[in-house]
Amino acid sequence: MSTLPVTLADVQAAAARLKGAVVRTPCLRSETLSHIAKADVWIKFENLQFTASFKDRGALNTLLQLTDAERRRGVIAMSAGNHAQGVAYHAGRLGIPATIVMPSFTPNTKVTHTRGHGARVVLHGDTLAEAGAEAHRLAAAEQLVFVHPYDDPRIIAGQGTIALEMLQDAPELDTLVAPVGGGGMIAGCAIAAHGLKSDIKVIGVETTAFSAMRQLLAGEPVTAGGDTIAEGIAVRDIGKLPLAIARSLLDRVLSVEEVAVERAISLFIEVEKTVAEGAGAAGLAALLVYPEIFRGRKVGLVLSGGNIDTRLLASVLLRGLVRDGRIVRLRVMINDLPGQLSRVAGRIGEAGGNIVEVQHQRLFGGVVAKRAGLDVTVETRDRLHVRELVKALEGDGFIVRVLEGAEG
Repeated sequence: MSTLPVTLADVQAAAARLKGAVVRTPCLRSETLSHIAKADVWIKFENLQFTASFKDRGALNTLLQLTDAERRRGVIAMSAGNHAQGVAYHAGRLGIPATIVMPSFTPNTKVTHTRGHGARVVLHGDTLAEAGAEAHRLAAAEQLVFVHPYDDPRIIAGQGTIALEMLQDAPELDTLVAPVGGGGMIAGCAIAAHGLKSDIKVIGVETTAFSAMRQLLAGEPVTAGGDTIAEGIAVRDIGKLPLAIARSLLDRVLSVEEVAVERAISLFIEVEKTVAEGAGAAGLAALLVYPEIFRGRKVGLVLSGGNIDTRLLASVLLRGLVRDGRIVRLRVMINDLPGQLSRVAGRIGEAGGNIVEVQHQRLFGGVVAKRAGLDVTVETRDRLHVRELVKALEGDGFIVRVLEGAEG
């Protein structure tokens, strides 16, 4: 531990520095998720920070250690959103001018909130790396202090306070699971966790589109890029300091697909009644995808943030209902005669389905002139209920095909 760039003492000093200035978020056991995962699952609700993300911790720990001269010059940061809000909010509180450079793909909610904290926002580039290059250019041109989102010992120590609190609230934990972007948070948590409990496992989670940490630790070439719902961890370049810590202290890094992240977001809403952004749901996604790794263990998940665009959240929830067969689209072939729609609606209603939308198909799809295809979107209980609806319609002589929502 002594050869690493951050120590347990640094994390403990950060905790003392931050006391009362950031939220000491709850770390609570989830009975339902424990049952699903066949493990003892605890959740650290960092989405309850003022800016709805753990980034408050590292940002404030760094800002509080600036000299008076550095404060007067002002700070600049690059971020896809959460680091931006953490720096902007706490810089505003402390009277420090702040400029934030954000990639063009940053969700509108994060841009709006960052500006709302009083920061100057510059949208630049299609990747975090391009935004970072512009931030470094502006820092040099305007003599601003660069606050790195993850490759800074002050940031790492601040983020490590998450694990300190988790092990204070749930000292029996034997596994910590956290999302990995640039690596600052997982590095800080690993330092704190291993400093307090040497045999604890620390596991990182990335998306398959951005798996730089896993690839680096495996000695593979880094191939990163593509669309992801977890834009908060869509980072191509791992920090040098976090990588050094990860090589020493991480048990492993797992990759999860987009659909698994979407499922985890939906589960957090339905089970815990809490909002998680894509990055914040990555840890739960890993539990769903790799159950054999976590079965029987006492697992602490870091729900790192809840800053998700409401339109995107609505889409994720609806897509989840479709995947689970709770919203289904049926094509019912009917004779093009009066009363046919009423018959179909009646059978669906009698079987307990709730019709959401109906569309006639008379012109497309090879329908003969005296028949019509009726596309009916129905809210159901589950996949079994879908089969009951289809059976009820077929029992009345209709030809039915499931188009979406309950196949497989």
